[in-house]
Amino acid sequence: MAKEHTYNLTVKWTGNNGRGTIDYRSYERDHQIWADDKVEIPASSDPAFRGDKTKYNPEEFLVASLSSCHMLWFLHLCADSGVIVTDYIDKPVGVMVETENGGGKFKEVTLNPTITVTDISMVDKIDGIHRKANELCFIANSVNFPVHHKSTCLVI
Repeated sequence: MAKEHTYNLTVKWTGNNGRGTIDYRSYERDHQIWADDKVEIPASSDPAFRGDKTKYNPEEFLVASLSSCHMLWFLHLCADSGVIVTDYIDKPVGVMVETENGGGKFKEVTLNPTITVTDISMVDKIDGIHRKANELCFIANSVNFPVHHKSTCLVI
C-alpha cells in the first residue's frame, strides 16, 4: 500500500477594509499562511490582479515549490551518486497565460540552477541526475505543464 502524507496549514484573508467584498475594488488581496510552529508568511495576489507587490503571491509559491522540490531530490541523488555539491542556487522562471474567461494556467516553468561541485569528473553526471530528480519530484509530478531544466555546473 502506498504511503499517504497529509499537509495541514491555515490561510487567512486579512484584506477586509471594513466593507468586505462589497465590490471588486473594496478589499485587499492580503492574506497570511501558516502551519503549526512555523513562521507566518504574508501573501497577496499578483500586482496585475490588485495585489501587494511586496508580498509573495500564489504563482510565485508554485514556482518556488517546483524549484525547492527539484533541488531537494537533486541533492539527495547527488549524495547517493558520489557527486559532491557545495553550492546550489536556482533562478526559476514560470510562464502563466491568462485565459479568455478571466482565469489562467501555467504554460511552463524553467529551472535555472547553478550547481558547484568539487571535481570535474562529476560534471558528466549532472544532467542525468536532473532528469531523475524531475521524475521523482512530488510537485513536478503533480502539475500538467512541462518543467524544463537549464543548469550550469561549476567546479571548485
